[in-house]
Amino acid sequence: MTRIKPQPGIMEIAPYVGGKSHVEGVSNVVKLSSNENPYGPSPAAQDAVRNSVHQLHRYPSTDHAGLRAAIAEAHGLKADRIICGVGSDEVLALLCQAYAGPGNEVIHTEHGFALYRIGALSVGATPVEVRERERVTCVDSILEACTDRTTLVFIANPNNPTGTMIGMAEIERLAEGLPPQALLVLDGAYAEYVDGYDGGARLVEMRENVFMTRTFSKIYGLGGLRVGWGYGPQEIVDVLNRIRGPFNLSSTALAAAEAAVRDTAHVEQSRASNTRLRAWLSEALAEHGVPCDTSMANFVLARFGDAAEAEACDAWLQSQGLIVRKVGSYNLPNALRITVGDEASCRRIAHAVGQFKAGAR
Repeated sequence: MTRIKPQPGIMEIAPYVGGKSHVEGVSNVVKLSSNENPYGPSPAAQDAVRNSVHQLHRYPSTDHAGLRAAIAEAHGLKADRIICGVGSDEVLALLCQAYAGPGNEVIHTEHGFALYRIGALSVGATPVEVRERERVTCVDSILEACTDRTTLVFIANPNNPTGTMIGMAEIERLAEGLPPQALLVLDGAYAEYVDGYDGGARLVEMRENVFMTRTFSKIYGLGGLRVGWGYGPQEIVDVLNRIRGPFNLSSTALAAAEAAVRDTAHVEQSRASNTRLRAWLSEALAEHGVPCDTSMANFVLARFGDAAEAEACDAWLQSQGLIVRKVGSYNLPNALRITVGDEASCRRIAHAVGQFKAGAR
């Protein structure tokens, strides 16, 4: 037997599985499983990608100065407190690497994003799962779970896969109540879908124990290039930059993200379309007896009577060329997460769910 062993905790990780994109024997599928922007990246970002090919023989910048300046300008932030990563996933992983390890505890909610638990286990820390209240983050549950070993608390706001969110007053109460050694990490992957919401940026500037992450994979439509960023106290950003790979983002990704964040018209159009179609889809599903919680993101969580019904509906949808996301691994076996696509996709999914509920399977 080999004596070569991985670090403790790693073998407890169930590898992350992305949203399905193919159905065997079915062509022309509609993918609504990965919360992607159905309108794709902005024309400006596409132009930036095309122009970048002329410099592919050059190494990218190590400090991401151009992108950080563009983000700072777009959001009214301080550029030197921004760190860029390979999706916000890398920034979350760097936080675990820097601030958690054996003997530490990392708190996440019962329906929280899978990478919080994975990040904790990957560094030998103990993930601590806390209850939500009707699929909404519960601040009291988090505070009750805190100990002198808690070093990181992860919450997504809006949350994935529920789409629910809590207000800034509750987030402030959470930050105020954490033990002194704990850092609150606000995952804002879907923040742009909430009109007027800054993802917690102002709270970051007010406190020393709050860090925010964001991504270009959702509303900006750049999931294929993997670009994310974080905003936090200067000393924390300095720590993360010490362990970040110097060339972690390609020149193509940097150029596309910089162009995307400056194209505010594309973001506003994508947000408006998502808001309209999300409301329509939620109402259409409810009319078929499939309720959804109030979602503030670009997806809805469709709830069925039990796990068997959710499984059967998923199979029916796949047979119709419609791919959604099963979320049993998020402690939601009786639900399906459905991305808000374009209008044609939303109408197709609502019609197919209606057929299923009517017994046409």
